[in-house]
Amino acid sequence: MPLQSRLRLRVVQVILDGSLAEGAALPSSRDLALALRLSRNTVTAVYQQLVDEGYLESRPRSGVFVKAGARPVSIGATTDRIVDPFSASGASAGPPPAWSQRVLRSLRDMPTLSKPAQWRDFAYPFVYGTHDAQLFPTEDFRECCVRSLARSQLPNWTPDFETDDMPDLVEQIRTRLLPKRGVFARPEEILVTVGAQHAFYLIAEALFDQRTRVGFEEPGYPHARNTFSLRTSQLIGIPVDEQGLVVDALPDLDYVFVTPSHQSPTTATLSLERRQWLLRKAALQDFVVIEDDYEAENLYVGDPTPALKSLDKTGRVIYIGSLSKSLSPALRLGYIVAQKELVSELRVLRHAMVRHPSAFLQHAYALFLSLGHHDSHARRVNHVLQQRMDAAAKALAAHLPEFVCTPAQGGASIWVKTPDWLDGGALSLRARDYGVLIEPGDVFFAQPPRPCPYFRLRLSSIDVGQIEPGILALQAAVRSLGRDRH
Repeated sequence: MPLQSRLRLRVVQVILDGSLAEGAALPSSRDLALALRLSRNTVTAVYQQLVDEGYLESRPRSGVFVKAGARPVSIGATTDRIVDPFSASGASAGPPPAWSQRVLRSLRDMPTLSKPAQWRDFAYPFVYGTHDAQLFPTEDFRECCVRSLARSQLPNWTPDFETDDMPDLVEQIRTRLLPKRGVFARPEEILVTVGAQHAFYLIAEALFDQRTRVGFEEPGYPHARNTFSLRTSQLIGIPVDEQGLVVDALPDLDYVFVTPSHQSPTTATLSLERRQWLLRKAALQDFVVIEDDYEAENLYVGDPTPALKSLDKTGRVIYIGSLSKSLSPALRLGYIVAQKELVSELRVLRHAMVRHPSAFLQHAYALFLSLGHHDSHARRVNHVLQQRMDAAAKALAAHLPEFVCTPAQGGASIWVKTPDWLDGGALSLRARDYGVLIEPGDVFFAQPPRPCPYFRLRLSSIDVGQIEPGILALQAAVRSLGRDRH
């Protein structure tokens, strides 16, 4: 932070933690400036700001003092006696609730994607869910946030939107993003969500019960599987091959979840023939398709395949997109495209959950899209990810030739098959000893093989120069496991 902000922070901290009591005198601006080797103007500006905000008060010919009431008083802070609420004499004596018996829906024991809390300490993080600080468009995104905070823009996003979304963002999704995927929608057919994960939850909450039969790719996206499992126990695995979902294997279903652009985790693209056959079967068997257009913008080879939704003429496809994945997953912005009747229901349900996603963030991202920053950022990311993909494929071929992987046409990851004796979960644990983080393959399966000879390399958070050293370190981990086996 700037010096002025850092000084303000320290003065406020010593007031709030009680180090400076009410009425305590602060050094004069001259003395404090000399002691800290700061400009007197800097100290004077901080004092004046804190006077205006009610932390300090200026007394003529006396100096500056901590103002009465500047430090909020917590309940119980003025008493020396602490009452144990669970003691025999406490007001609510007795044991706490048995939460393990009261929780009706839990995901605690479900396998999912995860990484160590200190993942940044690992030299080679081939993992999901992080942004690349070197690629983040800091100046462009800051510009949009600053513009949104202009006084003239405040009326556009500060009111409560109730069940509505920021019209500017909906228009950008409708006119800038969806046409690239061959999708055309009316504003009332678009709902903004707190990321794709929120979209999964809304759909499951509105449409599923314990008898709902949902087809799910096997292997598939674990976060969506776990979310759906909260509402239905009828998740039916559908095999996946080099052309994506095996449509001929579909049994009697109510819904099917599919990632046709880059199948998660195998990265296979669902062929046009299978897309058409899937929609035909949906009409014949009366089921609905939930399309997660996962990483559709990250394409390096060939022409983009239109979204499954673009072929939908009867409203049987619920389309889920992400706005923030290429920027940073922490921004949490996604959207659903579906028929008006369903979107109206989801609006009311969303209102009961989170009211609506941050209107400020929606407004800032609408500017980010309208000013062309999103498109230029996507081009930059694609260029860098293609370099990383090429480097990873070459390093795997050179140093782990017994491993099998099909270079992806897009996306940000590589699905790797190991020799049959090698379990991906065991390799992921051993690789940590060598500074490498990978994603074990078993978390992507509802019924993983044992051993599970798969893992995923995620390339969104590792510099291209670290990829080959990371694969060499992974090779050392493989050899270590081989020695243990022999």
